Amino acid sequence: MLYTDLEDILVKVRASLEHDDVAGAVAALEALRAPDQADLFSELEDEHQTALLPQLNPEDAADILEELEDEEAAGIVATLPRDTVARIIDEMEPDEAADLLGELEPADQEYVLRQLEDQAEVRPLLLHAEDSAGGLMTSDFLALGRRMTVAEALEALHTWKPDAEDIYDVYTVDREGRPTGTIGMRQLLMEEPSAVLSEVVEKDFVSVPVGIDQEEVARLMSRYDLATLPVVDGHGRLAGVITIDDVVDVLEEETTEDFQRFGGTQPLDRPYLESSVLTVARKRIGWLLLLFVTETLTGSVLRHFEAEMAAVVSLAFFIPLLIGTGGNAGSQTTSTIIRALAVEDLDKRGLLRPLLHELSVGLLLGAVMAVVAYGRALLWGTGSAVALTVSLSIGMIVVWANILGSLLPIIAQRLKIDPTVVSGPAMSTLVDATGLFISSPVAGLSLASLWCAARGGSGYFGAPARRVADVRYSWLPKMTGR
Repeated sequence: MLYTDLEDILVKVRASLEHDDVAGAVAALEALRAPDQADLFSELEDEHQTALLPQLNPEDAADILEELEDEEAAGIVATLPRDTVARIIDEMEPDEAADLLGELEPADQEYVLRQLEDQAEVRPLLLHAEDSAGGLMTSDFLALGRRMTVAEALEALHTWKPDAEDIYDVYTVDREGRPTGTIGMRQLLMEEPSAVLSEVVEKDFVSVPVGIDQEEVARLMSRYDLATLPVVDGHGRLAGVITIDDVVDVLEEETTEDFQRFGGTQPLDRPYLESSVLTVARKRIGWLLLLFVTETLTGSVLRHFEAEMAAVVSLAFFIPLLIGTGGNAGSQTTSTIIRALAVEDLDKRGLLRPLLHELSVGLLLGAVMAVVAYGRALLWGTGSAVALTVSLSIGMIVVWANILGSLLPIIAQRLKIDPTVVSGPAMSTLVDATGLFISSPVAGLSLASLWCAARGGSGYFGAPARRVADVRYSWLPKMTGR
C-alpha cells in the first residue's frame, strides 16, 4: 500500500459520518493498516467512534482496539453493547484481550468472557499482574514434542496456522509440559525433514517466571536479542510466550514513565490530552508539595547564616549561582548513574566503585568550576575575599553533588524504589538545601578572617573589613583565640 496522508483520509471519514454515510467511512478506514486505523480512529469524536466501530469488520475493529491504549480502548467499548464487545474481543490476541478485559467492570468482564470462543486461553491471563511477565505473555502458542521430526513439526504449524506474531520461534516440551528447547522458524525450514527436534533445537535458552516484572523482561530480551521469551509457571511448565512487539510497548511505557518522574510528577494512566485537569493536577501536587517542603530547608539554612549574609551582602548575589550549579551537577550525575544501572554497567550491590569514580569526576569538575567562579566574581567587582569564598563554595558543592548523585539512585534501587524518583527536581532541591550548608560555613570562615584583619586595622581584605569589625558572633572569639 502506498503512503497516504492520514489528514486527508480523516477529513473524508468525518465528512462521510456527518452525512450519515457510515459505509463510506468504513471503506476508507478498512483500506488502512492497523496502526493508521487506530491513529485516525482516535481523532474522531466520541459519537463517531461509537457509531463506526460496530460497523467495521470485527477483525479490523479488534486491530484498532489492540493498537489503542488499554484505558482508551476500555472507554470506547464501555459505550457499546456487550454482545458487540464480545464479538470484537473474540478476534483479539489472548494477551491483548486479557489486557482490555482487565479494564472492564467485573460483570461486563464475566459476560464477555462467557461469549468468547477461546475463553480458556484468555481467563488464566487475567490472574496475573498487568505489569508482569504473566500479564504480558500470550497463551496462544504451539508446544511440540521433542521426539517429533522436523516434517511433523512443520505439519503441526500448518495445521495450527498461527498469527504472524507467534511464529518467531518454536518450543519443545517434555511430558510434563516443561520447555526443553527452542528453534527459530528459519532454521526449522532449513533442517532435514527427517531430523528429530531434540537433535536440532537450542537447549541453552532463557525463560522467566510468570511473576517477573515487565521491565526485567524487556531488559532480558534486549540483552540476549530475543524475538520471543518463554514464560513458565511455578512448576516449570510452559505457560506462555512473550513476543518482541509486546516488549516494544513496554519500553515505550517505561520510558514515558521515567520521563514523567524526571520532571517530578507521577506517570499518567491515560494519554495527556485525555487526562482531565483534575487528574493531571492530582498527579503533580504530591511532588510539588514535597519539593516545596524540601525547599524550605534552603530558607532555614539562609536564616541560620543571616548574620554572615548581612555582613557581606555581596555573597547573597551568588546564592542562585551556587545552588543552581550544584543542582545541575547532581542531576548530571544522577542521570548517568540511572542509565548505567538500566543497562547493567554497574553492579547493583556495589556502592564503592561508583562513589570513588564520581568523587574523582567531582574533584576535577569542582576545580574547573572554582577557577571559573573566582574569575567571574572578580569581574562582577567583588573583593578577593568574596571571590575566594564563592570559588571554594562552588568547588565543594560540585563535589558534594556528585557524591550525592552517585549514591541516591543505587540506594533507591536497593530499597525497591524507582531510581528516577530521586532525579530531576528532587535531586536539585536536595542539593540546593544541603549545598548551602557547605557554602555558608565557608562564608563564615571568610568573615572570621575579615574580623581578624579588622582588629589589626588592615589586612588581606582591606577596607571592607572595617565595616564588619563590630559584628558580634559567639563563635568568632573561639576561632581567633580571644
